[in-house]
Amino acid sequence: MLTLEQGLIRQGSFSLAANLTIEPHKKYAVIGPSGAGKSTLLGAFCGFVPLTQGKLLWQARDITHAAPGARPMTMLFQDNNLFPHLSVQQNVGLGVRPDLRLSSDEKTQVESALARVGLADMADRKPGSLSGGQQSRAALARVLVQARPLVLLDEPFAALGPALRNEMLDLVDALVTETGASLIMVTHAPEDVERIADEVIFVASGTAMAPQPARALMENPPSELRAYLG
Repeated sequence: MLTLEQGLIRQGSFSLAANLTIEPHKKYAVIGPSGAGKSTLLGAFCGFVPLTQGKLLWQARDITHAAPGARPMTMLFQDNNLFPHLSVQQNVGLGVRPDLRLSSDEKTQVESALARVGLADMADRKPGSLSGGQQSRAALARVLVQARPLVLLDEPFAALGPALRNEMLDLVDALVTETGASLIMVTHAPEDVERIADEVIFVASGTAMAPQPARALMENPPSELRAYLG
């Protein structure tokens, strides 16, 4: 369980308050207007954005000041963050060992992850030779080999067409279900919420609200959420 207790983030004139809990084995969508602080919230979870006030707890252990790599989560960014000079296999291998000195078992782990996302025959290719969807799959494979209990997605499929985005969401859904991870996904698309989320964190007016059941919230949204959805 991940808990943000009385959290406050300040960046210049911007501030975001949050007091919420992420439960195991659940899928959360983070939605709200542009500039409201959705990505900032994920950055605070991961340690890329410092808390001005409050605590971040993992299984009741204080990780407020832990380095990003020491936290129980992995994050997939919008640009997939693949290194163009490395092969797909090497990019995925970075999720196991940053120095890429993989043991035989670790190489098998990478190969299994690539097979799971449908890229077994593209291991030696460079990211630039892949389609957008294939690059997203490679990035997901790197998330898979890290085997963290929390997977954070910051709109990684925003540039994909609707059919391909749905395909990637279904793959994410299957992967986090298989591994038992919790998913926290920033999205602008209400249809993404309906497709994958158990609960919704609505971010607006300087506050990241506590998670609420997705179906009930989307069917009967409060006024601020209704205005955002249009």
